[in-house]
Amino acid sequence: MAEAPALHGSTALWALAPVRSEARLRLVPTTPRSTSAPSLRSASSFMRSASVQPDASRTSTQRSAAHALTLTRRGRLLLVGLPIALGVAALILLGAFLTSQAKAGESAPATSSTVEVSVAAGETLWDLAVQYAPERDPRDVVAEIVELNDLHTSLVRAGQSIAVPAGR
Repeated sequence: MAEAPALHGSTALWALAPVRSEARLRLVPTTPRSTSAPSLRSASSFMRSASVQPDASRTSTQRSAAHALTLTRRGRLLLVGLPIALGVAALILLGAFLTSQAKAGESAPATSSTVEVSVAAGETLWDLAVQYAPERDPRDVVAEIVELNDLHTSLVRAGQSIAVPAGR
């Protein structure tokens, strides 16, 4: 007999208790009953007839042709619902992928007209940006002046000729 651990009491001590292997049950066709008087069987005779020896001709992995595979409600839902849910998710991802627009940046800078300006004594790029493009942010205009004129610094000398973007 095989022995397995069993929990005894609240002290959580494990003790070895014997475990009985259970006999496998199989269905037996019922015999027709007479309609005259119901037969009463004792509990012990019922238990003796219920304990059936396992069928040695079949292994546990083989299924009888009479017992078809049956699915529960949850199994049917899983078998049908899971592929449908995965298909819908794939279609949504495919639709999002095909309808998205590729954007490398916000937008291409609009070309603006430029004005050639000779820098006066004490004038800075900030002053020029405020004077020639008052509706725009001076920081953006100064950055555009530096880029247009390929300047390495934001310092300019008096008399220097530079291109300044005009207001839009």
